[in-house]
Amino acid sequence: MSQFFEIHPANPQPRLINEAVKILRATGVIVYPTDATYALGCRLTDNNALGRIRTIRKLQPDHLMTLVCKDLSDLSTYALVDNASYRLIRRATPGPFTFILKASRDVPRRVVGTKRKTIGLRIPDSEIALALLEALNEPILSTTLILPDEDFPLTDPKIFRSRLEHDVDAILDGGALGQEFTTLVDLENGFPTIVRQGLGILPGQD
Repeated sequence: MSQFFEIHPANPQPRLINEAVKILRATGVIVYPTDATYALGCRLTDNNALGRIRTIRKLQPDHLMTLVCKDLSDLSTYALVDNASYRLIRRATPGPFTFILKASRDVPRRVVGTKRKTIGLRIPDSEIALALLEALNEPILSTTLILPDEDFPLTDPKIFRSRLEHDVDAILDGGALGQEFTTLVDLENGFPTIVRQGLGILPGQD
């Protein structure tokens, strides 16, 4: 049975944030809000938790996973990025964007798969997500909370709680969110290609 935390979206309660971080550090899987949709998350180094997330979503091993980071300080550690791409990411974040980048050697092979060797990178404009990241002091390996039998992300924890309470260790309720995805931007080749237009308007796009 998962724990359920009602967290203030603008002023996250430190006690609840710290409880969620303890769960992550104890090989847990959590559901947490971002500035776009709810996400499933675990630690990057936790192979068992990653397997559970893939089971929940029925994901293939080469499905693009995303590292949700508190700021750009993690960028060079986990991704290979040129100067132009770095400047673009700096202008666009924090915000509802996921950038596809070539993964560095610090990203485990089981995360990036054997074919593309890419990782998504995300810096959300969400007080709850940023508080989690600050307290954890490392990125959260994440994927959108969309179940195999659904076409869109789940939006309201008070509604979807019963569907996930036996599959995850904690659900962080930051209120109902929308169903629109982040804008997915491919930077593998050094220039931006919009793979999926979502909430974010890329600088220079408008």
